[in-house]
Amino acid sequence: MGFWKQEKSNTWTFPTVILCLYGFFYMMKPSEPFLTPYLTGPDKNLTMDEVTNQIFPLWTYSYLALLFPVFLITDYVRYKPVLLLQGISFVITWLLLLFAHGVAAMQVVEFFYGMVTATEVAYYAYIYSVVSTDRYQRVTSYCRSITLVAATIAAVLGQLLVSLAGVSYFHLNAITLASVSLALVCSFFLPMPQKSMFFHRKDVSETLPGPDKAAATGGTDGPPSRPEDKSSASADRAPAPEQQAENAKPQSHMLRVLVQLGRDLRDCYSSRKLLYWSLWWALATAGFNQVLNYIQVLWDFRAPAHSSAVYNGAVEAIATFLSSVTSFIVQYMKINWDLFGELSLGIFSAIDAGSLFLMHFTTNIWACYAGYLIFKACYMLLITIAT
Repeated sequence: MGFWKQEKSNTWTFPTVILCLYGFFYMMKPSEPFLTPYLTGPDKNLTMDEVTNQIFPLWTYSYLALLFPVFLITDYVRYKPVLLLQGISFVITWLLLLFAHGVAAMQVVEFFYGMVTATEVAYYAYIYSVVSTDRYQRVTSYCRSITLVAATIAAVLGQLLVSLAGVSYFHLNAITLASVSLALVCSFFLPMPQKSMFFHRKDVSETLPGPDKAAATGGTDGPPSRPEDKSSASADRAPAPEQQAENAKPQSHMLRVLVQLGRDLRDCYSSRKLLYWSLWWALATAGFNQVLNYIQVLWDFRAPAHSSAVYNGAVEAIATFLSSVTSFIVQYMKINWDLFGELSLGIFSAIDAGSLFLMHFTTNIWACYAGYLIFKACYMLLITIAT
């Protein structure tokens, strides 16, 4: 009996390992720091104006349009199908990057990459549906750490292959395609969760579904009844659950879930402090994504790829490493965040703004790189504090 309980308690390890493998392979993208030089180079032969004004904006709009419906669908289908969708979108994205040509095709690439980023919510939500609450902190650390490690390795590998081995951007994208394909394979091995946050939550009503159980728990104040009384009473009530099942169709279930979602949102954002931090989170993340989307365009403008050495991979590797360090040290900072949280937001947000001004006004590529390192490290520090 003890052995069985031990085996049952260890069931969290398998989905955690598979999810970490999935996260490692989908973040192992050595071609990503070199996307703009690839699109404007001889492989795709697009102009910088086409990349900046016609292609890259499609990611922002598709991500925004897909985010909320994907969030609801993710909860309804219990995460795993959305992770499969993300893996398929990854593969389609890099197949198109490798073999499609023209502005329209690259706009389709941006749409599927918007699908990839919108479905990322399933990666971090999945694990909480298959492990107990006492393991949340550990598995969250594993999942976030493996993605940071993979991103750092990918950026270093991409830079070494480009600078030392002379590997073309096309072959870097082929390596990325192989990696995201392995991620898709890993997603098939994830066990299907049995519960979710809203649509498949384990409520008290699910624990005690029948009226008999409710009467059994709530009838302790009354006199004990005889067995024949219980059987006759339950016989009289027997059709009730069937009739309820006839009437309580998925429409009423959907309505109940949406009402519960509205109540949760009302309860959360009735706190003014939580509302402020959430607004900061939304605005800061939107700005961070915009910087990520266009930073390679700025680097190429400061030091054109066709006439200068490209160190995008090295800069991304250092930025990711600094981000992981700043996020890691937060847990050791003995600070009252309720008291000094807003002050920290103000100081580091001002530093981020200064780094953006530096990148805009400087003409030196190395100063531009330094500004990006400061910007990303400070953002990751603030996001960790907000969390």
